[in-house]
Amino acid sequence: MKYLIFGSKGQLGSKFIEIFTRSGDDFAAHDYDTCDITDLHSVINIVRAYQPAVILNCAAYNLVDEAEKNNKIAESVNFTGTQNIAVAAKETGAFMVHYGTDYVFDGQKGSLYLETDPVNPVNEYGKSKLRGEQAVSEILVQYLILRLSWVYGNGMQNFVHKFTDWASKNQILNITEDEFSIPTSVDLIAEATLKALDNSMTGLYHLTASGVASRLDWANEIIKLKGLKTEINPVPISFFNLPAKRPYNSAMSNNKISEHIGELPDWKEDLKSFLSGGR
Repeated sequence: MKYLIFGSKGQLGSKFIEIFTRSGDDFAAHDYDTCDITDLHSVINIVRAYQPAVILNCAAYNLVDEAEKNNKIAESVNFTGTQNIAVAAKETGAFMVHYGTDYVFDGQKGSLYLETDPVNPVNEYGKSKLRGEQAVSEILVQYLILRLSWVYGNGMQNFVHKFTDWASKNQILNITEDEFSIPTSVDLIAEATLKALDNSMTGLYHLTASGVASRLDWANEIIKLKGLKTEINPVPISFFNLPAKRPYNSAMSNNKISEHIGELPDWKEDLKSFLSGGR
């Protein structure tokens, strides 16, 4: 199996590189410095030259507040870039795996979101990611879209890294108590993706750990597992007056994907595994 990774420098792309290097699988990896995915010709030339069986689109612009200020950047990467990769996949016959987000929902449901629930993103980031999903499903007949939530890994653009850094510099931290979703490690995402491919799965699935957490729950669990001394002051999300609106509860059900690849671990178990060295 030949894999082609876009977004190779991100935390998920890096995890796939680690896995494929260890397993000896044939892969090629690109990021913005070797392929501008917003340029269709660049994407097509790379896909034609490599002829992958599977394309893993890990590329994304996920700076939620910056996207609110300049939605053109988010649109160019999350929609145009995704669309270009889908076009190249169609031309070469490659199977495309694309990663979506729980931010396609408005957070008003009050229970776990299903794949069949209507979408209604409340910020520019969510809108651009939804358009990317739609491009994949409109261009390709067979594909795999996996919606993720509160992703963390070895990179710097995730809550685990940021919270640990904040905790090293502050005795007391303000953390939101009214924002809910499901923390999910790149270890779990990559492992589940490869199981889904082994099972020849196609279509749209929610890929998260099990359970539900608030930011406050997540922070407290990090403190416990890492033995930090920081105290937390619970605050509403409105306290931060962020440029981009967030869905209050975007937690998604993983029942559909679990029926194919088996039960997924609770988010606390996933976090403990990650902090102890990962899978």
